[in-house]
Amino acid sequence: MTGGEETRAQDTRAQGTAAEVAAEAPGAGMRPQDLRADCASCFALCCVALPFARSADFAVDKDAGRPCHNLQDDFRCGIHRHLRDEGFPGCTVYDCFGAGQKVSQVTFGGHDWRSEPGTAGRMFAVFPVVRHLHELLWYLTEALTLPGAAPVREEVLRARDEIDALTRLGPEELTGLDVAEWRGRVNPLLLRVSELVRAPARAGGQGGRDRKKDRRGADLIGARLRGADLYGADLRGAYLIGADLRGADLRLADLIGADLRGADLSGADLTGSVFLTQPQLNAARGDAATRIPPGLTRPAHWSATESAPARSTGRDAQPRGRGRGGRQDAPAGRRGGRPKGRGRDEK
Repeated sequence: MTGGEETRAQDTRAQGTAAEVAAEAPGAGMRPQDLRADCASCFALCCVALPFARSADFAVDKDAGRPCHNLQDDFRCGIHRHLRDEGFPGCTVYDCFGAGQKVSQVTFGGHDWRSEPGTAGRMFAVFPVVRHLHELLWYLTEALTLPGAAPVREEVLRARDEIDALTRLGPEELTGLDVAEWRGRVNPLLLRVSELVRAPARAGGQGGRDRKKDRRGADLIGARLRGADLYGADLRGAYLIGADLRGADLRLADLIGADLRGADLSGADLTGSVFLTQPQLNAARGDAATRIPPGLTRPAHWSATESAPARSTGRDAQPRGRGRGGRQDAPAGRRGGRPKGRGRDEK
């Protein structure tokens, strides 16, 4: 094993899961399940509070505050097992990171909007705010699992505890929060974490930065990246919609906010990737050979068999269309099939 290969193996082995750290890190006051959606403890807030537009992701239009026509009286989805077949793949890639049950059971103490209609407006207004905060909590908690981020661990812990405290405020205080301000505070810290974790990969053979792997905010829609060496690449906010990433090496790649809708990850190696979330995986395609980080689940719609071995194209990525240029980085990026009115750079 070469020195570089050994470093990569150590990085992968040392990475824990965000949920485990949520339970172990001192002072957080969080449990592992707090950052995972628990629909049974939620009053179907994502099915009511959020709008969506008729598209490839949703079969119909729905306004904010109006229950989806598939929602049942018990707050369950009537077509949950057939969402993709019924034209609602957007629902399968949405994740509230545990905000739904927080708002339902903590902020509003278990009082639902149906039995107490007077709470509906406030509950629907609070949910998106807490969802943003919980996504920040997810990234900060993952940062604590990354060995390379040790120099800023205490700073990350303080930020996470501060955000966690915000999620426990009352409805009026939550609706008055400036989410963009808090994202602005956390984002530089997450950037620092990314730089520290990816430092070995970014150094390159000559000790210099590998500029070919700086793809932050890049337009890589439909790009031919089969077998590409993207180890430690900066793909923050990159448009990878429909990209061919079969067999690509995405270890230690920063994928925060990357749009992976329809991207083919068959045979790709994402172990040790930085800030990859379940919604991003759900929006992509993969197969039995796709390697994913611990703590994430292989999507049910992925192929159960392995595709043909990928070969490098031997050329740079060839995206379709014109370049979009840079974009402002944000901890949250678009997840495939986001509801209408929620932009890629949520602020």
